Amino acid sequence: MPKTKKILARRLTKIYNILLKSHGSQHWWPADTPFEIMTGAVLTQNTNWLNVSKAINNLKAAGLLDPEKLLKNKRKATRLVKPSGFYRLKGQRLLAFCEYYVTRYKANIKQMKKRNLKSLRKELLSIKGIGMETADSILLYALDRPIFVVDAYTRRIFSRHGYFDYDEPYDNIRLLFEHNLPRRSKIYNEFHALLVKLGKTRCKKNEPLCNTCPLQHI
Repeated sequence: MPKTKKILARRLTKIYNILLKSHGSQHWWPADTPFEIMTGAVLTQNTNWLNVSKAINNLKAAGLLDPEKLLKNKRKATRLVKPSGFYRLKGQRLLAFCEYYVTRYKANIKQMKKRNLKSLRKELLSIKGIGMETADSILLYALDRPIFVVDAYTRRIFSRHGYFDYDEPYDNIRLLFEHNLPRRSKIYNEFHALLVKLGKTRCKKNEPLCNTCPLQHI
């Protein structure tokens, strides 16, 4: 791992530029509304995006992709998110988030955006079933706040390159990126999405395709 902040910042910027050149802009998170992003962030826990998109499409088709409507149709909403896996648990978590969003902010994204990042993160983490990755995904992608999302792909890629141990505490990894990259949500958004792309296509959990990885000589 690079020993100085200056070297680390250069390395991270180089990795970002290589991935952007290799894979192009990812245009992530795919959604029509901020609440759809929030819903996806909750449902994507321990599953793949294809399953989440099926669950979201179910909610859309039923006209229930709305926090207040979900709270009025709890049983139906829980059934509709079944494709996301662990649907009873996912349903409870989504409804808990909706309760918070409606009660605290009247389901108004503009009101929510008035809160500072630290306060919002603390609130989100207080919701049952909302962990750091989910909270930070909501903050970055739905609220456009400059916070770096750490997921399994981030851990896998950078631990294999010796930047930190795979099991390094979440916030240690998050701050490593935030302290060594420009504090811009656009960069954090794109970098995270590019790491997901690399993890899915090259840096796989089993049998990684190292010979074709754009970072093989970093």
